[in-house]
Amino acid sequence: MTQVTSFSPISNQSAQILILGSMPGVLSLKANQYYAHPRNGFWPIMANIYGFKSDIEYEQRTACLIKHQVAVWDVLQCCVRPGSLDSSIVNGSRIANDFKTFFEQHPNIKLIAFNGAEAEKSFRTLVLKNLVLNQASSNSMKYVLLPSTSPANTQSLQSKTDAWKKALLTY
Repeated sequence: MTQVTSFSPISNQSAQILILGSMPGVLSLKANQYYAHPRNGFWPIMANIYGFKSDIEYEQRTACLIKHQVAVWDVLQCCVRPGSLDSSIVNGSRIANDFKTFFEQHPNIKLIAFNGAEAEKSFRTLVLKNLVLNQASSNSMKYVLLPSTSPANTQSLQSKTDAWKKALLTY
C-alpha cells in the first residue's frame, strides 16, 4: 500500500472561500498540481465562474483563484490509498492537515466548499470536532457540499458547474 501526501494550499490571507478536496489523485501528485487529471472538471468550472480560460498555465489559474479570494487545499495531509479513488482510502490511515494554523493565517474565510462527500466526511470527523474557531469566525462560516469534480462522478459538467456557481457566487 502506498502512503500519499497532499500539497500546500493555494491561498493568501485575503481568501474568503476555501475549497477542500480530500487528497490529490495520482496524476495530480505526479504533476504536483491540484486537479491535474484532464477529465477533472475543477478547472473548467472555476474558469466558467471566475472568467478565465481553463487551459492557461497552472500558475495563472491559481493566480486567478487567489485574485478572487479563493483558497484550495485538501482535508487530508496524508493517507494510504492505492490509485486515485476516495473509496480506496484505507480506513484508519487518514491524517488531517493543520487547519488550526490555516484558519489563524486566513481569518477571512466565510465559506468552506467541499469538493465531494469524502472531503466533507473527513473534515467533519477529523477536523471540525477538534477545531476551536474564534466566536466571530464560527458564527459566520458556512459549509456546502458540492458535487465532486472528479471524472469518477458521472454527473454532467454543466450540472456540476451550475451547483458550484450557485454556491460560490451566492454565499
